[in-house]
Amino acid sequence: MAAAKRRHASSSVAPVSVDTGAPCVLAWLAFRCQNSTKITGRATTAFLVNPASAGGSTGRRWPEIARRASALGLTGDVFFSEQPEHLGQLARNAAADGATLVVAVGGDGTVNEVAQGIVGSDVELAIIPRGTGLDFIRTFGIPRKLDDAVGVALRGRTLAVDAGRADYRAWSGDEAQAWFFNVAGAGMSGAVAKRANESSKASGGKISYLWSTLAVFSHWENTEMAVSVDAEHRRGRMLEVVVANGRYLGGGMKMCPEASPDDGLFDVLLIGDVTKGDLARTLPKIYRGTHLPHPKAELLQGRTVTIEPVDPMPVQFDGEQPGTTPVRFELVPQALRLRVPPVGKT
Repeated sequence: MAAAKRRHASSSVAPVSVDTGAPCVLAWLAFRCQNSTKITGRATTAFLVNPASAGGSTGRRWPEIARRASALGLTGDVFFSEQPEHLGQLARNAAADGATLVVAVGGDGTVNEVAQGIVGSDVELAIIPRGTGLDFIRTFGIPRKLDDAVGVALRGRTLAVDAGRADYRAWSGDEAQAWFFNVAGAGMSGAVAKRANESSKASGGKISYLWSTLAVFSHWENTEMAVSVDAEHRRGRMLEVVVANGRYLGGGMKMCPEASPDDGLFDVLLIGDVTKGDLARTLPKIYRGTHLPHPKAELLQGRTVTIEPVDPMPVQFDGEQPGTTPVRFELVPQALRLRVPPVGKT
């Protein structure tokens, strides 16, 4: 795995020098020429930036973002990811180097990778949202506007939130493990996530995920699943099993409107043998969070969930689709320290 280069923050939060494409590198060089003063000593804040997020505009606009963050008082060492899954290693490195706050700059995938690198530690996570779906931040009311997000990073309260650990089957056939912090699922959501990730999101996360949902469901066949949630056991034909720590997925679908990411429990939504007509009638309600109760759905709560369909089904963790069932989810309480808006500011 390639090692990212680091430069200590100048008075305007200097980005790192990495090969992320000519426009980004030229912007970085111009920015460094204008901001050459360094602060001595080791920074306790690290910016972990996904330059490919928001359609690549994060990399192009990084000098502007960094300059504004610095003007508001948020400075630190800055690292660009160079390849998929690099951010987790950068987060681990930053923590080992003494960072007490990491600032993830990107979308849901960025947040997931960074969080995987610091989960279970005392390092705190702040987020400057730069993506399309941005489902994770919705539950906490973390603002999208740069100035407001920087304000939360500087003055927000720290919330100890739960995390999910999943044991599943990778595409290679090997057993694998992953963390998730927002929403996971087994069934149609995995296929939707794969299609959405492979398609253009130029029209925004909501439109991309909605189109992918409709396209996948048009030829989807529900399957027999055996599901256990702690001591509760269910079996039947199902479209999907949603395992929720947060409330939103798919670019703003409020799938589990009462999920609380710090209550020590998953909200587990079993979606039964729904038809195309059921989906057409219910989909608008999902975005409003008014679809429950539903005659073909059941909501359970628990700390351990196992899903075993008759045939392997795709799984997804925070919108990433790394493999299939069988899958086992375990909740790890208070595993991530997150900067969120002060009480009354969400």
